[in-house]
Amino acid sequence: MKRICTILLFAIGTVAMAGGQKKMTPQEYIANYKDEAIKEMKRTGIPASITLSQGMLESSYGNSYLARKANNHFGIKCHSDWKGAKVFKDDDAKDECFRKYKNALASFKDHSDFLTNRKRYAFLFQLKPTDYKAWAKGLKKAGYATNPKYPSLLINLIEKYSLNQYDSKKRQKKKVNSKKKKKGKKETESDFNIKIKSRIQLSDNYVKFIEVQEGEGFESLSKITGVSVKRLMKYNERTYKSVAVGEKIYIQPKKKRAKLKYYTVKKGDTLYRISQQFGVSVKSIVKRNRLQKEESVRIGQQLKLKGRKVKL
Repeated sequence: MKRICTILLFAIGTVAMAGGQKKMTPQEYIANYKDEAIKEMKRTGIPASITLSQGMLESSYGNSYLARKANNHFGIKCHSDWKGAKVFKDDDAKDECFRKYKNALASFKDHSDFLTNRKRYAFLFQLKPTDYKAWAKGLKKAGYATNPKYPSLLINLIEKYSLNQYDSKKRQKKKVNSKKKKKGKKETESDFNIKIKSRIQLSDNYVKFIEVQEGEGFESLSKITGVSVKRLMKYNERTYKSVAVGEKIYIQPKKKRAKLKYYTVKKGDTLYRISQQFGVSVKSIVKRNRLQKEESVRIGQQLKLKGRKVKL
């Protein structure tokens, strides 16, 4: 009799587990979505640690009602510009409208687009991509969440689970070329090409560039990249050849528009510095903002970096 009861209890427990949905752990959430967070970081510049920590917090590690029923991992509400599917849930008010996605990956992409396409978050993209603390505080400042503890909640998650390890571009590069050279082995042409390839970076605006190292100039950069000095000068809109260590030198033509729609001029900014920062040509910025060719910009001035020309 005792054995029969045990079997019955086991059967009931098995059915209950099958009918219910197993909760995702923090570690499982990270394993499932870290690659998507890194992908979005490369696409938009939003630190992977910020994306992951927001997803973990807003979705209760993928276990919230919105995450399970609407694949909404970031608690993004519909807003007037949303044309997709919707789900309704009590939040700050009763029956609030939230965005519904086909899958979780669509939610991650929309989260990135949500931050990059709204003016109030524009200042975040001037922060260092590795400064997760500044990003966490900036999100609260921009009004992403009403909870006064929101920054500390994100920071605690990032530090508890070492999410900032995914923000390191160097770490990603090391994975690509993990084989160590043997002592005394001469550097081959293949080794040289790998080194150069690892130095080439992609700007947020999808334009390739290389950072200047000690002792380098346009001539040496030309030899390294295979791009003529004349073209490097043209791509970077330069009339002079002097460069500074750490300076960004484009090896492709800059684009006519940036990913960011508006930029507010800060102390020390010039049209050229802004152009190099966002990978968009000076000519395009001048034309879009109806500026004089050599007009200087003012601190606090708002420049349009994509879209139609400003209205007069």
